[in-house]
Amino acid sequence: MPLDLLIIICIAIVAFFYSSIGHGGASGYLAIMALFGLNVQLLRSSALILNLFVSGIAFYQYYRKGFFKWDLFYPFALSSIPASFLGGLITLNPEIYKRILGVCLFIAVLRIIFVNKDKINLKRLSILSGILIGASLGFVSGIIGIGGGIFLSPILLLMHWANMKETAAVSALFIFVNSAAGIAGIWITGTLFITQIWIWVVAAVLGGLLGSYTGSSKASVKTLRYVLSSVLLFAGIKLILF
Repeated sequence: MPLDLLIIICIAIVAFFYSSIGHGGASGYLAIMALFGLNVQLLRSSALILNLFVSGIAFYQYYRKGFFKWDLFYPFALSSIPASFLGGLITLNPEIYKRILGVCLFIAVLRIIFVNKDKINLKRLSILSGILIGASLGFVSGIIGIGGGIFLSPILLLMHWANMKETAAVSALFIFVNSAAGIAGIWITGTLFITQIWIWVVAAVLGGLLGSYTGSSKASVKTLRYVLSSVLLFAGIKLILF
């Protein structure tokens, strides 16, 4: 199978898995590009473009099902959007970037295999907590080239601020706005995108449509999440050790 076709198929699969849990898939796309040895300098910009489309689709699917909570979203977004823009202006040494990305992929693995009980006593989010957390997540996300969902989702769940479906809805829009801000910051620095990016976008959109519909409709994708976790784990080890 030609390498380009294999990458396209992998992107569609990752988009399906991630969108099913309300994520855009940036960490997965970064893993794919890293595994196939693509230019490290172009990883952030390309992953964020794919992230933007898939997270937007995921948000729409969860929103139409009634899972989105505005009061849980805006405190994080108020500070994360400008912070993500600033993070996008920063370009790290490729070797340092690879190590940081590897750690983030491990976080993504933990997020995907995390099992959450949907019936919990939810607590109210304070605006100050949301702003402080949003700023931190947005800045780091802009630097790395992800939307921040792999960080926000565990926080929402562990702090009992949202159940699984509400977390997916809020995370999807959080990822969308941060990805847009990160792209703006990267664009200003003059960073280019991988030439075949729009072919990848089509693959990601198709995977995202199917995945977000599946996830928002309560279909189980537990086994598929573990498969994806294995891929991310392997990519994380590759980035950190090699």
